[in-house]
Amino acid sequence: MIFTTPLQENSIKIMLLGSGELGKEVAIEAQRLGIEVIAVDKYENAPAHLVANRAYAINMQDKDAVIELIEKEKPSFILPEVEAISIDALFEAQKRGFRVIPNAEAVNKTMNRKHIRLFASEELGLKTSNYKFVKTLDELREASEEIGFPCVIKPVMSSSGHGQSIAKSAKDIDKSWEIAKEARGDASELIVEEFIEFDYEITLLTTRTEDETVFCEPIGHIQKDGDYILSWQPMPMNDTALQKAKNIAKSVTDGLGGRGIFGVEFFVKGDEVYFSELSPRPHDTGMVTLITQSQSEFALHVRAVLGLPLNFKFYGTGASGAYKAKNNSKSPKIEVPNSAFTENSFVRVFGKPESHIGRRMAVSLVLDEDVEEAKKRALEIVNSISDS
Repeated sequence: MIFTTPLQENSIKIMLLGSGELGKEVAIEAQRLGIEVIAVDKYENAPAHLVANRAYAINMQDKDAVIELIEKEKPSFILPEVEAISIDALFEAQKRGFRVIPNAEAVNKTMNRKHIRLFASEELGLKTSNYKFVKTLDELREASEEIGFPCVIKPVMSSSGHGQSIAKSAKDIDKSWEIAKEARGDASELIVEEFIEFDYEITLLTTRTEDETVFCEPIGHIQKDGDYILSWQPMPMNDTALQKAKNIAKSVTDGLGGRGIFGVEFFVKGDEVYFSELSPRPHDTGMVTLITQSQSEFALHVRAVLGLPLNFKFYGTGASGAYKAKNNSKSPKIEVPNSAFTENSFVRVFGKPESHIGRRMAVSLVLDEDVEEAKKRALEIVNSISDS
């Protein structure tokens, strides 16, 4: 690998389409290797904007605006970091010779729950929950009765749990229909899923290049309304279930192709493993790898993009807790007690320009020999933080 210097004619450039807290960590890892970073988001001063060589705020769902910026910057690699991007722009960029990570078709399949579910279930034959797709309230009522209650209702395009709900009975359907309109992306179509009575759920971070595929230790997590609250690594699970998860993750990521890290989500019940979702980029539950691994998920993503070796060391058990704002502010202040910073714990503050109630603003990270103690400590730190 030949490395270059930012801001030179021959610089290797990464363009982030989406510049939140996950993109910020990717930008930092790229900068450590002398990679020039162009951070793009829909609003000014997004977290990755603060550490990039150049930053832009555009409508990323506007094909012409995205293509114009790509042609202006001519990045070596384009990294989609959110769902709300013009997929037509990515296909056009790839057609013009730009390299999309992992590739435009993989992004197309995974940014839309309908595409990835049909790909996983019908093309690859993977075990999933029962599901139906609907576009109207009447179709939602009919599908939910067919799937049975409780059922999970999600927009086909969204992120961080926005627009997701669980309908426990037919009385909840109207409310779920309204909640779905809060999607980050396209709420014109919904997926109605069977509620699996799973023992636990995991994210299996799977990193691939053309030469190798590596897995991180499985990550357990607790979600509320589809957004993660707490994650820990490793998630204790039996060898049979873990091997099934690895086999499925390799099957689906090989099917998608390309380079990069994939956050593959599963429901696990005993030895049975159900494919749930997949993100072709670093995963929010994977922030725990900032403290548990010699190469975090962000570092692994950058390595994969560049085609570098993917070997790393797992340090030990850890947990991460998400801090969400309790106030609305245009100049937020995050108060973190000194006790949060020890030899085995620390906090990452994302630096978002505005806070609103429920917005993720920081994360606590803890290393401990005992997974339950790590989880407990991560939540204690979160509960000790305040904002104004």
